[in-house]
Amino acid sequence: MRRGSARLTQVALLARRGLNEIIRVPGAAIPGIVAPTIFVLGTTAVFGKLAVLPGFTASSYLTFALPVGMLQGAGFTGAATGVNLARDIEQGWFDRLLVSPAPRAVLLAGMVASAAVRVLLPTTFLLAVGFALGAGWPGVDGLVLAVALTACFAATAASWGIALALRFRTQAAAPLMQAGMFVAVLFTTAYAPQRLLTGWIQDVARINPVTRVMNAVRQGFVGDVTWHTTWPALVALAGLLAVLLALALRALRRAGR
Repeated sequence: MRRGSARLTQVALLARRGLNEIIRVPGAAIPGIVAPTIFVLGTTAVFGKLAVLPGFTASSYLTFALPVGMLQGAGFTGAATGVNLARDIEQGWFDRLLVSPAPRAVLLAGMVASAAVRVLLPTTFLLAVGFALGAGWPGVDGLVLAVALTACFAATAASWGIALALRFRTQAAAPLMQAGMFVAVLFTTAYAPQRLLTGWIQDVARINPVTRVMNAVRQGFVGDVTWHTTWPALVALAGLLAVLLALALRALRRAGR
């Protein structure tokens, strides 16, 4: 019992350290907070007229695009977690963690948990701007579900970033951390509903597991929240998390040798 409590305390302290960076270096966090909103506003300006097409599922393109920005914000947050770890590796601070008595799984959990909490910043900013500009209200249940799934996706993105940081051990790997999640989100139903996509992008979106997450985050914005749309997202997130956490933990254990 005491050991379990101690492990939770260690996870909380590591997560808090990740959050403290926002207070100590707020300028470094601003791009990750603002970028998803700029992306959504730019996409709406370019593709906004798609909302008048027959079969489009949202009342406005801004409403349709908000969930895309939420997942992009999660991707940026996860990449930032990986970059921060790479910086700690370069500066030698991470070596101190490796010689601490904390298990490798606890170290990983602390970093992933910090990403799941940090993503609330870009999500809140994006939603505030979106609702102020007239985006549709998803309902309390839709909003809570969307935020929860976004936090889980941020944990997934953080696992990806951590695995790459431990593999390359340099901040120069940051573009790869960002690009992986950016592409995973865009090759979904990011720009249009599945039925309106054509060619290869329709096929990629159909098999991309992140599409299930996108649809579940979006469901409250474009219709009713249903278990039929929610459970595939939970399965997809569980699978992605299992694979990426395993890769990150394997790399973390190797780093201590």
